Amino acid sequence: MAVRWAGGHSSSILCLDVSAEGLVVSGAERGELVLWDGGGIPAGQLRLPGQDDVTSAVFSARRPSTLYTSHGETISVLDIRALQEPLERFHVNEEEINCLSLNDMDSSLAAADDSGAVKVVDLESKKVTRSLRHSNICSSVAFRPQRPQSLVSCGLDMQVMLWNLQKARPLWTTNLQECEQGEDSPQSAGQFFNPPLAHSLSVASCGNVFGCGAQDGKVRIFRVTGAKFERELEFQAHSLGVSQVLFMPERYWLLSGGNDGKVLLWDVGSELGKQQKSPAKSVQRRKAQAPAASRKNEKLSKVSPGGQAGVVPKLTIEHGEKVNWLSCAEIQGSRRVLVADQSSSLSLYPLPQ
Repeated sequence: MAVRWAGGHSSSILCLDVSAEGLVVSGAERGELVLWDGGGIPAGQLRLPGQDDVTSAVFSARRPSTLYTSHGETISVLDIRALQEPLERFHVNEEEINCLSLNDMDSSLAAADDSGAVKVVDLESKKVTRSLRHSNICSSVAFRPQRPQSLVSCGLDMQVMLWNLQKARPLWTTNLQECEQGEDSPQSAGQFFNPPLAHSLSVASCGNVFGCGAQDGKVRIFRVTGAKFERELEFQAHSLGVSQVLFMPERYWLLSGGNDGKVLLWDVGSELGKQQKSPAKSVQRRKAQAPAASRKNEKLSKVSPGGQAGVVPKLTIEHGEKVNWLSCAEIQGSRRVLVADQSSSLSLYPLPQ
């Protein structure tokens, strides 16, 4: 059964984050921002200037009292110990921001927006150091743990990109629709009607594996090797679009939330292990010698017919509402999944130990 935290918001909750100290923050429509203690009681409330929807909220890992929020085209920096007027604001994006990501050095903040831009702000100089670009709405951006100059992004142009902040162009790009065209699966025929618009990214704690959720209901798992990444795994996760993916802090447990109202827990690590039986170096050598067509077929052969790859969820939560955001927290001694949906309250579900 879900535990519900209510009374903090009057409108739909759009985003969540959890601080290193266990405080939960939720952002909602019309500029509403709420801090929650572990008992589900609002510990602080604020309506941000302009009353634009709060679309993303990120705690600093090194300074847990510092919170970055996006609302409209603005990024506000807040001190949660005195939740009042923002300490400072950045107005570097031209259109509504969809996602924020902070690197683990607390030195750079990335903001992805509706214009397709990812603006990267140096937090010491307070200036934009990079402006990266998708050809359509950029829905998600994520720095890679332990690699403060490296990030991945995805968007409604169906592109997934790997960036290094020392370069203005992406190191590597994959078009999810082009990946599908080579597959002889029932989903291929439906791609035109249900294209794999990419909605959400999450990077595992190792920094080399990341997941992407898309409108076609599939989750794709990629592995970064050097200046490129390859698709390791793909499976049909939801009957409607995947709105959120989230790697758990340990191992390769992945949460996915969908427009079908389900929240699912996947052990992708057990499947990744199956893909690593051949040594990486010999795989790279074979690829260097093979023509492009056979390289593509080799990559697609990792995905079983129908794109299932034998992956089944370890846990299914029938939430019942479209999932806007997922987070995970230790609440009163047990691990919980936090779910934000179209309502004004949060839902918490226990996770197996």
